[in-house]
Amino acid sequence: MKWVAEGLNRFRPLFAPGGRWRVLWPIFQAADNFFFSHVEATEHAPYGRDPIDIKRYMSLVILALMPVFLASLYFFGPRVLLMLMVSYAAGGLVEVVFAIVRKEEINEGFLVTGFIFPLILPPGIPLWMVAVGVIFGVLVGKEVFGGTGRNLFNAALLGRCFLLLGYPSALSKSWVSPHAGSWMPWFTALPGIPSDAITGATPLMLAKNGTMTALGDLFVGQTAGCVGETSILAILIGGFILAIMRVASLKTMLGSVLSFSILGGLLHGVVPALVPPLSFNLLAGGFLFGVVFMATDPVTGPVTGSARWIYGLFIGTVTILIRSFSGYVEGVMFAILLGNIFGPLLDEIVIRFKVRGYVHES
Repeated sequence: MKWVAEGLNRFRPLFAPGGRWRVLWPIFQAADNFFFSHVEATEHAPYGRDPIDIKRYMSLVILALMPVFLASLYFFGPRVLLMLMVSYAAGGLVEVVFAIVRKEEINEGFLVTGFIFPLILPPGIPLWMVAVGVIFGVLVGKEVFGGTGRNLFNAALLGRCFLLLGYPSALSKSWVSPHAGSWMPWFTALPGIPSDAITGATPLMLAKNGTMTALGDLFVGQTAGCVGETSILAILIGGFILAIMRVASLKTMLGSVLSFSILGGLLHGVVPALVPPLSFNLLAGGFLFGVVFMATDPVTGPVTGSARWIYGLFIGTVTILIRSFSGYVEGVMFAILLGNIFGPLLDEIVIRFKVRGYVHES
């Protein structure tokens, strides 16, 4: 890597303030930070040290997403790579433009947003919709709030919500049957939707009509669904990585699963015609993917321990209610976005109660 460092140092004066290409300084700085640690250091006390900075944090999240991504490649073919490239290109362009206009550095936060976004879309969705969705999510969900670390909503989920409300017909017709490693049909129609691979419904849609998908197929991923939500095995591996590295909140995950399971089990006992068995409900759809990789977003969720429990309980409850009694077969997207709204309020309530208790004890 020595030659990379020497090359960056050689061109640094051209991009630094006062240089010929100073307007592109955010792009140069992003490349520098990608290969090496930040070149700026604190000169005066107080000092703070933490082994997890933003770059390492985002790298660990992407590492945890790799089992899901590899499973999606196996089941849905190389078109997943094309969706990922479009997501990074379109969303990254928005990030670069805003960094240049604001004269700020390009934050690594988009690495996760751009990676997650295609994983929460149907594999047969037109590629131009991938671009439109991620642009909307990054622009409206993050940049208008000030960028990474300031956004109220999960940018990837907001982009998907926009596509669902703006193009519901296209999303409902983009479900594709997994080829389980057979990639040949995809090479003939990469940009579009392969006509011989369209399936009529996802497991949750089929359940509404009384047809239950085998639990083994749901666990492995041999079902139709969004790119990253079908393989529960891959999701659990990713969740284990996040938990063991202490990157994601176990309280949020456990709270979501707990409330979803308790209420889902009770509702199935009362209205079994409307609510499928709990085992099916847990494995079908995007609930576990959303809980593991998006509900645990440290920016859009609460930061206090008690608030994270409440936040998780809220997401699980709202998800099962939407699935059971609304016109949508899935509910985790709306549940997490609603939770994003109440996240700061939950933190404030918890802090106020703790401060009040501390004052009374004193």
